[in-house]
Amino acid sequence: MKTPPRWAVWTAHAAALAPAPAGLWRIAMATGIPVGFDQEWLDRADIPGKGSVWPILLSLVAEGCALLALGLVRPWGERAPRWIPFIGGRTVRPYAAIVPAATASVLLTAFGVAFALKIVRVLGGADADPNFPEGTAAVVMSLTYVPMLVWGPLLALATLAYHRRRAAARAEVPLRRPGVRVNQPSG
Repeated sequence: MKTPPRWAVWTAHAAALAPAPAGLWRIAMATGIPVGFDQEWLDRADIPGKGSVWPILLSLVAEGCALLALGLVRPWGERAPRWIPFIGGRTVRPYAAIVPAATASVLLTAFGVAFALKIVRVLGGADADPNFPEGTAAVVMSLTYVPMLVWGPLLALATLAYHRRRAAARAEVPLRRPGVRVNQPSG
């Protein structure tokens, strides 16, 4: 396994942490900590209560998916850990990581652009959203989502580095054909 470039390690770790602030903000809301939502809306959503399941679950799933970015720069992104049923110890095919990561980076970037536009419109007063906190709470919520705006591009960079590293490793391995010996003098 070739060592990934330092910038790729940094971007993969940043991508893994990108949804954490928003997740913590959602968990705070789910546990009853005031985060600026209208109490009537929280009551209708049964938060805190049974309605708290979705923000907590969303936060955990988002962070769990984000942590997969580390596989793009860690050994388990090239060889599955032995404890994983059915695939443990096997080589990870590059496109089995590249295709989902590239797809996720495109979707996350699109989400980031759409959400950034919404934040700017609501905070700028051009749009009203009854489900959006107001005042300082809106600014705080928006700041917790700022790292998510770069989640897609960070994941794309880490994916590109993974692709390049795996392609370079494949280029170094000589092709073997049945019945042909490599590095044998002809004669």
